Amino acid sequence: MTHEATPLVATLVVVLKTVTLMLGGLISYFAFKAYRRTASPALRALSIGFAVVTLGAFLAGLADQAVGLDRSFVLVIESGLTAVGFAVITYSMYVD
Repeated sequence: MTHEATPLVATLVVVLKTVTLMLGGLISYFAFKAYRRTASPALRALSIGFAVVTLGAFLAGLADQAVGLDRSFVLVIESGLTAVGFAVITYSMYVD
């Protein structure tokens, strides 16, 4: 049994990934801008963490739509980068 997405579902996924990329990019940008203004290591780590999470969404979308990799592998890419990004964000809460 295959799990092919209908055109509506595929379009919805592309739209939601685009929104995720835009919002993740904005959060990363504003956190980096705050880091530049304050030189706070916590804000630097926060901007890096959100950038990694956003990069995971971008690479997963690219791997799925443009490269056509197996969706299980795409899910591993996205989940791995999301976990790393959240680990960096968690670190940012503890760094001085």
